[in-house]
Amino acid sequence: MAKKSGTLPAGRGAGPRFEPGQTPRRKSRAVPVLAGLGLALALGAAVFLIGRGRGALGARSAAGHNVLLITLDTTRADHLGCYGYGQARTPRLDGLARDGIRFARVYCPAPLTLPSHSTIMTGLYPATHGVRNNGHDLAAKWRTLAGILKERGFATAAFVSSFSVDSRFGLGRGFDVYDDTFQPQAPLKGANAERRAEETFARFSRWLDKSAGGRFFAWVHYYDPHLPYDPPAPYRDEAAGRPYDGEIAYMDHYVGAVLDALEAKGLLEKTLIVVAGDHGEGLGDKVETGHGIFLYEETLRVPLLLRDPAAFPRPRVVEDAVRLVDVAPTILETLGLKAEAAGMEGQSLLPRVRNRVRGDLDSLVETFYPRENFGWSELVGIVSGPWKFIHSPRPELYDLANDPGERNDLAGSLPDRAAELRKKLEQELLRLSAPPGASGGPAAARTDDRERLRSLGYVNFAPAKPGTEAPDPKDKIGLLKLVQQAQVFESAGNFAAAERVYGEIVAEIPDSPESYVNLAIVQARQNAFDRALATLARGIGRLPDSETLLVRLGHTYLVSGKPGEALETMDKVLALDPQSVDALTVAAGILDATGRKAEARTTYERALAVEPESRHLRMSYAGNLASTGSLKEAIVVYEQLIADFPEEQAFYQFAGIAHSYLGQYDRAIELLRQALAIRPTPVGFFNLAVAYENRGDLREAAEALRMYLRNSSGETEANVAKARAELESLEKKLGGRRP
Repeated sequence: MAKKSGTLPAGRGAGPRFEPGQTPRRKSRAVPVLAGLGLALALGAAVFLIGRGRGALGARSAAGHNVLLITLDTTRADHLGCYGYGQARTPRLDGLARDGIRFARVYCPAPLTLPSHSTIMTGLYPATHGVRNNGHDLAAKWRTLAGILKERGFATAAFVSSFSVDSRFGLGRGFDVYDDTFQPQAPLKGANAERRAEETFARFSRWLDKSAGGRFFAWVHYYDPHLPYDPPAPYRDEAAGRPYDGEIAYMDHYVGAVLDALEAKGLLEKTLIVVAGDHGEGLGDKVETGHGIFLYEETLRVPLLLRDPAAFPRPRVVEDAVRLVDVAPTILETLGLKAEAAGMEGQSLLPRVRNRVRGDLDSLVETFYPRENFGWSELVGIVSGPWKFIHSPRPELYDLANDPGERNDLAGSLPDRAAELRKKLEQELLRLSAPPGASGGPAAARTDDRERLRSLGYVNFAPAKPGTEAPDPKDKIGLLKLVQQAQVFESAGNFAAAERVYGEIVAEIPDSPESYVNLAIVQARQNAFDRALATLARGIGRLPDSETLLVRLGHTYLVSGKPGEALETMDKVLALDPQSVDALTVAAGILDATGRKAEARTTYERALAVEPESRHLRMSYAGNLASTGSLKEAIVVYEQLIADFPEEQAFYQFAGIAHSYLGQYDRAIELLRQALAIRPTPVGFFNLAVAYENRGDLREAAEALRMYLRNSSGETEANVAKARAELESLEKKLGGRRP
């Protein structure tokens, strides 16, 4: 399973609590869920549960329409008003459900962000597209919805809110614009990088304002309902004691903002709107507070809404079980592009919307997070009608119709039904992996079947030897609670307590790179860099080829003031993964600082090929060019940075200095004045004075120096003395008269 460069695939110890591969973003404490808010809300929610009409719908398409896909990260269907949750504050999502098509029972393919979004974009299951965990790479051979629509003349743009779906993982293919600029001021885009819905909406809104008016496919991804939950006011207060619901309410507001932006431009009725959750959240219902470990309903059931009055003139609720793998083919058929869905594993849901086909679709579900992050067994299952079967070292069987909370495991009491569903699951997995033209074979092919299952990664489904299964996650509940406790301590800033618990976890799972990384990070946050380095060295001693550990070791060397060791370590990372953005960024900076300018430039260029939007990399690259005399090339980079970050004073200043060195004083002065308008600085006034003097405008130069001297707080005595001397010289040339 390929893992994309520049990431920490095993994550930042976030699985059960945060998105696997993420770190805490804000401090938050666990709080109890409060009771309901009253009968009126319950009655209002009940309206959404009533099916609206079963009559046949017109077989219209949205040919000629735009497409807006909004994905709601970490959003349980049963925490929206339109899915019957009385305490919800989701009026905009509820409005879409009321006016369009709501699918009552929808399954994601995996309780993880990147695998689910890869499925939404390709119409393929993770077993086929190969993205089984966050940090994996969507291979270039797979066609995506964006690529298909771009070929059909759509302008394509994406605005995402989390590093989990960063362009480096392959989802950016087919998009003209892929806006994944998180924490742009940071030198490295960490695994915890994200932005709030308001920032993502602002990016979308600016793009929409500048769009030329042709057909478009836009994807807006919101990430807010994610641990630790910290909704802004007033949503925090309105959902007091229920911060997860507060995050959803906040996100709902920005779903509405997108709809309002379309309506303001007269585009709302000309746009097919698709809203989908990518996975749910455990919320402690069955120990797991986050998602990624288990395959229970709370992390698998997601919302799915469609709205386009031309295609769906009669709102309704589709009760049949459907899947996220069906989203892409449904969009394509709605647009009149059904043939483009050939080869997808999902199927269009329009026949169900139009009441021409009835019946649940079987859903394949899986998670590889337990195996990759903890060394436990992967889980794979099938939901077929009312039944859910989960294959693991101790299989589980649930009757969802009579036991929706999955409290009664029937695998032991209904062995025949469990065996039947196991066989069905195996056949579905084998079908996904079947070579082109394969038609099945006799019992002698059984060995080959097991090899194919193993080749798909289902090691415990078809172990090479009896008794070689990895531990069942259900048997590791105690350790899972320990992990979650450590994460709570870390989120609260109690790093000493987190260190103690993470130390226990390392002892329990010494072959997990994530264990050492988590421990080293909380040690570093206490400025105990020697302990952090020792922890990482211990992990590398056990796992010498772990890119995750080596990258963290390189970072820790760098921040502890050991650049030579950091460069040596990052060279080891690049030997394993030549496209590691983290390693390339750190190495380039060290090479630049130590005077190895040509090597640094090449390394910056390699990093920018993977992470072209990085503000830090682009600024550093331009500085490298300028420092070696390539001023024209540096100016090109600075001018583009100004276009992308018009509020950043430094870029105007650097570009102005470069123009001044080239003798282009008019442009230099223009840029330097713009820099000062954004933020007056002593160095800005001094550089402006130099440019004016070089152009021959001595009065303006003298005034700029006076402004420097009036604002020289923090400047060295030598610089201040130099400025005074230069001002005296100018005043003499001007005849001693102040202008």
